[in-house]
Amino acid sequence: MSTTIRLITFDLDDTLWDVRPALEAAEDAQWSYLNARYPSLALAATPRKEISKLRQVLLAERPELIHRISLFRQAFIEQLLRHHGVPDEEAVSAASEAFAAFISRRHDVTLYPNAHSVLATLGGQFQLGALTNGNADVRQTQIGSYFDYAWRAEEFGLSKPDPALFHKAFEQAGVSADQVIHVGDCHNNDVSGAILAGAKAIWFDPEGSASEIASGVVQRLCDLPNAIKRLAG
Repeated sequence: MSTTIRLITFDLDDTLWDVRPALEAAEDAQWSYLNARYPSLALAATPRKEISKLRQVLLAERPELIHRISLFRQAFIEQLLRHHGVPDEEAVSAASEAFAAFISRRHDVTLYPNAHSVLATLGGQFQLGALTNGNADVRQTQIGSYFDYAWRAEEFGLSKPDPALFHKAFEQAGVSADQVIHVGDCHNNDVSGAILAGAKAIWFDPEGSASEIASGVVQRLCDLPNAIKRLAG
């Protein structure tokens, strides 16, 4: 006997929207703030090798930040400012304000075609949840009202494809893994992670690649309701 599907979870970046424009705008806002506050430091011109080394040192000192990308970004800015001679207390406050500038633009996303209609259709039949490794909060976007749940990996200190992250989300929603279909663009993080957690997974891949483990593959969001209908019986 088939299990009733109760929850559809979605990855966000590059699944419901193209993340690149929003990230570029957010990065620009961050560096604009820092360059305006410290014009003599030329922070944005810091050599890539230097930035890479600072990142490596920071992660070596605080490995937990690998799963907490917002804290990592803020801590990196602090480290960069200190590296350029900014005093500790000032570096902390400036990094906080720079991150605020970043996150203020992070949610200016351009949705893929049919995102609204697909979410409205599915939301009338299932609970919907967002499950992302990124730091976008779907509730701060124009599609936030469709979602019953919004989970960011950094809130748990775990990242996809770790099945434990999926299990924590499912537990909060009061469902078992076999009552969930997860939709995402990353085969490793979304498809493999969901399958390992015991859920079904639909791979959103505009190229229409084949998958040996996905429960289904869709190239367009408008194809998703029918794919889910087939899986949900």
